[in-house]
Amino acid sequence: MPTIRRLPDNLVNQIAAGEVVERPAAAVKELVENALDAGARRIDVTLRDGGKALLSVSDDGCGMDPEQLALAVERHATSKLPDGDLTDIRTLGFRGEALPSIGAVSRLTITSRTEAADHASAILVEGGAVHPVGPAPGGLGTRVEVRDLFFATPARLKFLKSSRSESQHAVDVVERLAMAHPHVAFTVTDEGRTPVRLTASSGEEEAARLGRLGAVLGREFQENAIPVNAERAGVRLVGHIGLPTFNKPTAAGQYLFVNGRPVKDRLMVGAVRGAYADFLARDRHPVLALFLSLDPHDVDVNVHPAKTEVRFRDQALIRGLIVGALKHALAAAGHRASTTVAADTLASLTPRVAPQTGFFWEPQRPAAAPPPYAQTHHAPPPVNREMAEAAWRFQAPQPATAPVPAAADFAPAARAESAESLEATPAHFPLGAARAQLHATYIVAQTDNGIVIVDQHAAHERLVYERMKKEMLGGGVKRQILLIPEVVELDPADAERVGERADELAEMGLVLESFGSGAIVVREVPAMLGVRADVRGLIKDIADELAEMGDAHALKEKLDTICSRMACHGSVRAGRPMNVDEMNALLRQMEATPHSGQCNHGRPTYVELKLGDIERLFGRR
Repeated sequence: MPTIRRLPDNLVNQIAAGEVVERPAAAVKELVENALDAGARRIDVTLRDGGKALLSVSDDGCGMDPEQLALAVERHATSKLPDGDLTDIRTLGFRGEALPSIGAVSRLTITSRTEAADHASAILVEGGAVHPVGPAPGGLGTRVEVRDLFFATPARLKFLKSSRSESQHAVDVVERLAMAHPHVAFTVTDEGRTPVRLTASSGEEEAARLGRLGAVLGREFQENAIPVNAERAGVRLVGHIGLPTFNKPTAAGQYLFVNGRPVKDRLMVGAVRGAYADFLARDRHPVLALFLSLDPHDVDVNVHPAKTEVRFRDQALIRGLIVGALKHALAAAGHRASTTVAADTLASLTPRVAPQTGFFWEPQRPAAAPPPYAQTHHAPPPVNREMAEAAWRFQAPQPATAPVPAAADFAPAARAESAESLEATPAHFPLGAARAQLHATYIVAQTDNGIVIVDQHAAHERLVYERMKKEMLGGGVKRQILLIPEVVELDPADAERVGERADELAEMGLVLESFGSGAIVVREVPAMLGVRADVRGLIKDIADELAEMGDAHALKEKLDTICSRMACHGSVRAGRPMNVDEMNALLRQMEATPHSGQCNHGRPTYVELKLGDIERLFGRR
């Protein structure tokens, strides 16, 4: 019979390291979080060989004295739980596992100095063997060096990716933490490169956050971001979300934070998907950064050693807050569409130089000589837009040298028509005045500084859809009584959950009641579902959502889908001629209707081209 024995400390630390430090990026995350908890205002990360050969994190935080330094490398030793209360966690780190776990699989050196100390102190841990603390040179703060990561567990090295891939994971970790702390400066140096150089932002919270998000996610996100600021029952949600027409094919552009901690939470991801359900296709995802702040007692972060998963005490409150705040922010954006729509249009209109073969003259060759060689000319690479605009402005002719046409060059009728059209241009309308309809599908409108091209079917589809939703909310959902009530058998726990929400479901047109311990009887359904509605499937979907999230959204999403389908069939079709008054009325309705910048399927309803963009297309700038 095998004997039970206590594992040695170094083996325990190596086992813990497998959960905490799965790759260099995980070690970077733990060390940067320690620096932030220490009050650092500047954090510098250095990598070599993707962090496998060297991983260094330096900060200007409060530092540690020799006694604290010796305790820091011991298992489950931490300064972040002064009261020992796991329900009141206010720091990023709290488990006391990171440093001993890293030291168990690498050569770890920690150099630290407090403000009151005359000199710094250092400690070395090699494969779990702890050396005594000794004096060392160093400034205020802490510097942690991790060399030869996983040398004590070489099998782990076989599962790592290439150095560039591991370095990119580490950069992503730093950027995520930097988003939540815009007032801290961050740098990442890797083999002579500096992929991350973020200065500390100053000023108000919202402006500093947006500036940091723009530095990390790019200028396009900053130009197309909508602020979010909502609070409910002591829970606050802030951040910035991208316009629906500014989207990506994957969810990689969604950054979610809880009390300053980057998380990957299914509840929050589902809430974001629900908020954008009316504006994006199923295979497209929004770009956003949301920061949720709530009482530490209402969220459990001690779910996984990596601390990226959380559990909320009131899931319905969190989901409702996110969905409501995001929909309110999107509605406030009105008919606004992302700037990338115009940029993509210009890119498609810009002529591309096809590869051409040019032959050079050469002296007469003998008959046996090979034919003259050819040189291929390719289209120039894309140029930075700001640099290109500066070059165009520099090369543009001076106003005084431009030829001025004489009045005699125009016929009187042409001059009168031109003056009349210019006077009729309503510059104060964002979408301008209709000038023409092309192919009985696209409306061309003139603004004070450009043109707008509108897809009449997509635009009217959104208008009809929003009107239907407004009417449904204002007058309630019309119900249809079933001739024979439908009895749906469920698991007893699911049936109880659905029965408890009978009043809420009745507001959405679904009237039901409990029918024994494991069944639900449905008496009325929303009229929009029609006579062939799959009542059983609908009830089971609602039961599954209540079990997972504590809220019923399947019915609402189905109603929204039906509204969208009805709006599509009830809107102005492509190919229908429209007169000027009809086109202008459509433009005015778009300006007054929220979300009119995209149709129900997530496609843009209009493209706006500035006059300068059009001039560049023709080489006038």
